[in-house]
Amino acid sequence: MNWTMKSVLLAAVFGSVALAPASAHFQLAYTPQVVLDKPATVPMKFIFWHPMENGHAMDMAAPESLKVYFKGEPIDLTSKLKPITFKGADNSAKAYEVMLDVKRNGDYVVALTPAPYFEKSEDSYIQQITKSYLNKGGIPTGWEKPLGLPTEIVPLVKPTNVLAGSTFSGVVLSEGKPVAGAEIEIEYLAAPPDMKTNKPGKVTAKPPEGGALVAVTDANGVFTFGVPKAGFWGFAALGTGPAKEHEGKELSQDAVIWVRAFDLE
Repeated sequence: MNWTMKSVLLAAVFGSVALAPASAHFQLAYTPQVVLDKPATVPMKFIFWHPMENGHAMDMAAPESLKVYFKGEPIDLTSKLKPITFKGADNSAKAYEVMLDVKRNGDYVVALTPAPYFEKSEDSYIQQITKSYLNKGGIPTGWEKPLGLPTEIVPLVKPTNVLAGSTFSGVVLSEGKPVAGAEIEIEYLAAPPDMKTNKPGKVTAKPPEGGALVAVTDANGVFTFGVPKAGFWGFAALGTGPAKEHEGKELSQDAVIWVRAFDLE
């Protein structure tokens, strides 16, 4: 039995979910349609936000890197990023957008490495290395493969069509090795951005009582979450990256993944 199969089994036993008091900063990498049946040029927005609360948005500096992986091969789109202003419910903030060409059948893995963000209230930096997924034609071509990022969440369930009412599992890696006891903050995209106006759309859910949803990885770096609702779900493994300091201050280098859940009709 390989390590992935063992991890799936252990997740069912050791995966846990709890509630924590703080709301979460979340790097969003969003496009509304992640399952495609025809070639398309797809817009994607990158917003640093509090998506479950439809709350405060944070200014993004120019990202360090944006790459799209297809069959393991990266395409560097960093130079294609364009600055935008996201007009959130509470404030406006600097964000970015890009156009992705999706032509061939298979999985497209978007990997954003943003610049570290300085959180004044905590006198420290946050850098959320973020992955999201698209698929054309229903053909799997590597969604379950790690990309070799400093830290990342590798999905153990296909991330483009998770079923609401089922579970999502992932394994947290730091420099390629599983991270035991990692704290995973979980967010629902409650007000998906309008792609034309760069504003939050209709609010479809409110934050749960008790604060942020949190899971903890088991001894093999695996967590499991029961997905209660269709839509986009984000998972952030906090402080799992190897970098711990930036410009002389503490850095939380996090791994983020976004997945799409659907109702079974």
